[in-house]
Amino acid sequence: MSTTADPLAALGALPGVAESVESVRKAVDRVYGHRIMRRRSNAVTSEAALRAARGSAALSGADWALEEVRRRTDFGTDDEARVMGAALRLTAEAGQLLSIWRQSPLRVLARLHLVAAASDESRVGRPRQAGEAVDEPLIELPLPDAREVSGRLDGLADLIIAGSSAPALVTAAVVHGELLALRPFTSHNGLVARAAERIVLICSGLDPKAVCPAEVGHAEQGRAEYLAALEGYVSGTPEGMAAWIAHCGRAVEFGARESTAVCEALQRGAA
Repeated sequence: MSTTADPLAALGALPGVAESVESVRKAVDRVYGHRIMRRRSNAVTSEAALRAARGSAALSGADWALEEVRRRTDFGTDDEARVMGAALRLTAEAGQLLSIWRQSPLRVLARLHLVAAASDESRVGRPRQAGEAVDEPLIELPLPDAREVSGRLDGLADLIIAGSSAPALVTAAVVHGELLALRPFTSHNGLVARAAERIVLICSGLDPKAVCPAEVGHAEQGRAEYLAALEGYVSGTPEGMAAWIAHCGRAVEFGARESTAVCEALQRGAA
């Protein structure tokens, strides 16, 4: 990332990023302008949360049909069920942490991991230490050591606390990408990274009602494209960073499109 006083703003100036930001804004505005949002926004938010959890879980290996997620009540019976349960818990928890994020992002990340892991093990809810393994089989990028993780997490927290003139999409993409690149916890890093992206999009005011779930769009673009875009972020090149931000932008647009369809269904009385 850039070493300027506001490195996030510098990323916003990369070629193609402004176009992604504008496209996302238009997609979000279309959802918020729908007549159903004036009368039944809570219903749209609830449905978006369910679909967000399903999408995030799919990227972590539990690719269930939406109706299966609705039907199931036991999320502790096997590995996929536990992933889905963690995704559902995180989506619900994210909305409770909005007021803390700008003041203490590391505290929020620790809480997200605690909720995802649903365990009282000593390694839960804190960054991994030297020698601790990471259970994140779907991401095979080189794993930074614990010292690098600590330094980069502190740097990320400093950026969030200081604030930035960068568009919300850029900040959300960097938070998401940095957490995936670092995998700071011993497990559930993908789920936590996507929940953190969700928090940024809500807190920034871009999607205050959480009706444009990026998790849906990340899943819709597919795991292979997701990982390829992440490699661009990890490369640190301007082209790679811009490609990752664009990928995250498309994810928000797809999420907005999904909720527009939900609005249309509600308007027809079919949902």
